[in-house]
Amino acid sequence: MTMSATATAETLYQRHRLSVDDYERMGQADILGEDDRVELIDGEIIDMPPIGSPHGGAVKRIANRLARAFSETDAILAVQDPFRLSDFSEPEPDIALLRPRDDFYAKSHPRPADVLLLIEVAETSLRYDRDKKLPLYARASIPECWLVDLAGQALWIYRDPRSQGYAQVSQAADLSALRPLCLPQAVIDLTGLF
Repeated sequence: MTMSATATAETLYQRHRLSVDDYERMGQADILGEDDRVELIDGEIIDMPPIGSPHGGAVKRIANRLARAFSETDAILAVQDPFRLSDFSEPEPDIALLRPRDDFYAKSHPRPADVLLLIEVAETSLRYDRDKKLPLYARASIPECWLVDLAGQALWIYRDPRSQGYAQVSQAADLSALRPLCLPQAVIDLTGLF
């Protein structure tokens, strides 16, 4: 195959990125259903694996412990809800702490400036969450992310977002006294998570 034939073949099979607006119109047209386990990342619709019991249990445990640590005047707790990360990404993190808003985001999905903390729980998705989603969160200046590695029994804390990723990454040594940057007065006890 000659160079021009290769270039022509590649041109014929280009990918087309979907915008968040396109993605949401697909939902409104019932092309994507409310129960479909998908999210839009960098203009591509990504199938998400089913939620296993360990994953579901970890999300519930974290969400309940977070809810006890602050009031809705401090933050709004969102569980597996979408937020508009960019014009081409609308992920659904497992847990998000959002800036308080009177309408509880009924008028529009949160945007990066609304996010105080994101938590991803990885049962089978560790590489995807760590290598694909967290760099996107850093580029969008999400101040802090926690990555819960169920298989490795570790909670990783990502802070100081930069264009290349998070500058500070550490493993939580004490799950009984976690302090999110956004709520330094709150002490989150995740004892028993693993």
